[in-house]
Amino acid sequence: MLRPFILGLALAAGPVHAADPVKEAGDTERAFAATMKARDFAAFQAFLADEAVFSWGSPAPLVGKEAIAAKWKKYYEAKEAPFAWEPDKVAVLASGTLAVTSGPVRDPSGKVFSRFSSVWRKEPSGQWKIVFDTGEPVCDCAKKPN
Repeated sequence: MLRPFILGLALAAGPVHAADPVKEAGDTERAFAATMKARDFAAFQAFLADEAVFSWGSPAPLVGKEAIAAKWKKYYEAKEAPFAWEPDKVAVLASGTLAVTSGPVRDPSGKVFSRFSSVWRKEPSGQWKIVFDTGEPVCDCAKKPN
């Protein structure tokens, strides 16, 4: 379930309006994730800010749209998506110009193996662009040591 937050305070339950920046940022993250399912690498790249930094899945951070695209291209080449993600938390500054989204990352069988966290900036054009992305592995707590 999506838990909307603004400045760390939970919003009151109720309908979300199209002008709601929390909904807008969450919808942007979902559209970004949909590029993986659709196998649409060009659409993936369109969400990247030129100066974006991705620090997940690489020994050193990937800095800049070109470096990120070069590394992520392989994830879009197979017929089936190697993973999927969706936000379950969204926070937006009161100004509506910066947002953070986070949620589970699942393998093709649906098993959660990581959590992502992304920072989005609303450009003067009104389009949200991702500026930071990272993730952390999730413990496989079902496995018990011998």
